[in-house]
Amino acid sequence: MNLDPMLVAQLLVLGSCTGFLAGLLGIGGGMLIVPFMTLILSARGVESALAVKMAIATSMATIVFTSISSVRAHHRRGAVRWDLVRRIAPGIVIGGLIAGAGAFAALRGTTLAWVFAVFVAFSATQMLRNRQPAPSRQMPGTAGSLGAGTLIGFISGLVGAGGGFISVPFMTWCNVAMHQAVATSAALGLPIALANTVGYLIGGWSMPAPLPGALGWLWLPGLGLIACASVLTAPLGARAAHALQVAQLKRAFALVLYLLALYMGWKALG
Repeated sequence: MNLDPMLVAQLLVLGSCTGFLAGLLGIGGGMLIVPFMTLILSARGVESALAVKMAIATSMATIVFTSISSVRAHHRRGAVRWDLVRRIAPGIVIGGLIAGAGAFAALRGTTLAWVFAVFVAFSATQMLRNRQPAPSRQMPGTAGSLGAGTLIGFISGLVGAGGGFISVPFMTWCNVAMHQAVATSAALGLPIALANTVGYLIGGWSMPAPLPGALGWLWLPGLGLIACASVLTAPLGARAAHALQVAQLKRAFALVLYLLALYMGWKALG
């Protein structure tokens, strides 16, 4: 596959948009990258199920760079709950390695597309319901946080996202303030991305390169272009997140997730 100017432009625009949304919503950017990269690869003749897997793996790798840029901006505003990061991150690494090295290779691309669509739509609905958590509810202890992190890392590895579509609703349900939940989710995106990317490399190491520049399921040209653009726009999204009201942030989060769930559901049907 040649990197023609139109393809380069598409990847740079995609990276810019996902970086901004990563900072704004704490979702790692993968929720946008996976559907649009699937579309880009499919339009260039890549078989649909393989395009979904490549999009998921490449998306997760870009989150390594997006997360670092986004969390630095949130940390400067004192919004990251590092105590929660320390409790949840070990489980995320466990779940990410299990998903990336095992379950991801075993599942078909259409199945992964359905998993993506269902979980994203569920998360959007939970955000829009706006149910107030019980005042006494708190984040779970060490064992509970380990279990929650394992689930977040595992599901994130299946859909190629930074985990914010689960971790943000989960933390707000436990009475963590919305802006802190978004910032903390951005910080959790780094261990999610690292663990799952290592898992993808292990799981796809022996498969033949499906495209020039591919390393297993990772498409390195797309990774490089998207990462370069996203690290520049993630701080802008983080700045916007702290300027918005909580209700506006929740509605923006839910709208983006619904649109992406619809696209991936349509892709799975196709």
